[in-house]
Amino acid sequence: MALSSPDRKLLATSALFIVSQANIARVLGSTALTVGMVQTTFSATKYRKILDNLGPGEITRYREHYYWDMFHPLTFAVALRAGARALDHHRSLSPGVRRILLTAPVMAAAGDYVENVAGLYLLDHRDKITDDTVRAASTISVTKWTLAVGCLAYLSQGFLRVWTQAGIRRLRRNR
Repeated sequence: MALSSPDRKLLATSALFIVSQANIARVLGSTALTVGMVQTTFSATKYRKILDNLGPGEITRYREHYYWDMFHPLTFAVALRAGARALDHHRSLSPGVRRILLTAPVMAAAGDYVENVAGLYLLDHRDKITDDTVRAASTISVTKWTLAVGCLAYLSQGFLRVWTQAGIRRLRRNR
């Protein structure tokens, strides 16, 4: 199975995403788990406690990750959309599924940007951390994750089928 133009775009954009993700993990270091905890708590008290448990160096790392994370949503949205186009190239998707796979990453990226701005703001304005603001930010985070991971899961199972069928065809030809 030769690589098509959509496949090459998918590989390039996926590589960019992986580099961006690895960089964010490097910047976060030991505070990486903090991101997940902050993004999924719905309590202002717990949100404040998570931030209060970070030392000065950890706060610096945590703050710095947000600046890198202003580029990252673009990388995952572009990679997921490239995946949708590549899968559609190999196995025609219904118009509705194609529309969802092209729209959901954009919505997830938009949510990530909102989440990043809110996170930076709340980091510097702890008095604004209320149950309502935390619930809103966490709802956006969970929605973002659901959209992005949902797209990735759909694309993964689609490509697994494409690659399995290509492997079976190749085995049959080589008999």
